[in-house]
Amino acid sequence: MSTDRPPETLDCIDLLCPLPVLRARKRLLSLPAGAVLAVQTTDAMALIDLPHFCTQSGHAYLGAETEGPVTTHRIRRG
Repeated sequence: MSTDRPPETLDCIDLLCPLPVLRARKRLLSLPAGAVLAVQTTDAMALIDLPHFCTQSGHAYLGAETEGPVTTHRIRRG
């Protein structure tokens, strides 16, 4: 699979823990291995919850970027 492919985007803005993790989990299941998912959140707990979820589930947490109130987390499906 080409790494040039843009990431899938999942809008979890205004959702509180644990919904961003649950929705990311569901979306990742529908993606092929190696695909990147960009999860947009406003809940500060996602900075803890999403990396922990990735560690427990075999996905790679690629980092996060914050712009205003929205943080975009990038996850590569394991």
